[in-house]
Amino acid sequence: MDPVSVADCEAAQTCWYRCRAALLGEEWGDGPLAWMREDDHLHLMFPTRIPPDALRRGLERARDSGVRSVGAWLGLETDASALMAAGFERGWAPWWMTAPVGDVGAAGDPRIELQEDTSDYHGEYAGYRASLALTRERPQHSWYAAAYDDRGGGFAGRAWSHLTGETAGVFDMEVWTPFRRRGLGSGLLRAVVAAAAKAGAQHAVLNATPEGKLLYESCGFRQIGEGITWWLRLTDHPEQR
Repeated sequence: MDPVSVADCEAAQTCWYRCRAALLGEEWGDGPLAWMREDDHLHLMFPTRIPPDALRRGLERARDSGVRSVGAWLGLETDASALMAAGFERGWAPWWMTAPVGDVGAAGDPRIELQEDTSDYHGEYAGYRASLALTRERPQHSWYAAAYDDRGGGFAGRAWSHLTGETAGVFDMEVWTPFRRRGLGSGLLRAVVAAAAKAGAQHAVLNATPEGKLLYESCGFRQIGEGITWWLRLTDHPEQR
């Protein structure tokens, strides 16, 4: 039996959003609903039931605070009828995957750098720099890695890991399109998992899409379950204002 469950994956995802909300937004609860806002995005994290009145109150608070998009993360067993009635649309299915940290592979790609600050984001993306404050909290529980193209192309991608107990969640991992298929994805993955392992992580977890699953499997991950997401763009629903 795998020592990591889907519930562990959900807990890691929730902890990640909670820590980001504490730094960049706010968190609140209403009965069984746990809301976490970061900038103009709001997340509803793994409720076992969704009372319509509590959902309505959450959406009203979201509109009042300038939220533009709302994402609901659910287990497959959760009744989503209240979300559908509120105008949410069914989204992508997270494929929960896990691996012992020792199976992911050793860090050491010279194109990958662990960082606690960055000047890589500009223009409309400049605000992303603020999130790196997570890496400067002590004891450290979040790690950020940047990838740089060795052919003169510059900043090529990023990844995070976040420690929840003995579980390292991997998040926000992406290699920009022009730099893919050069091994940067596996380099990023191994760098952030190794950093969390030094702090006590025993297993790594992540949610994959079909595009990324083959990469994760090549680094020792295997799928143990799946979930579902639901999404609402408040600007698309003026009648809810």
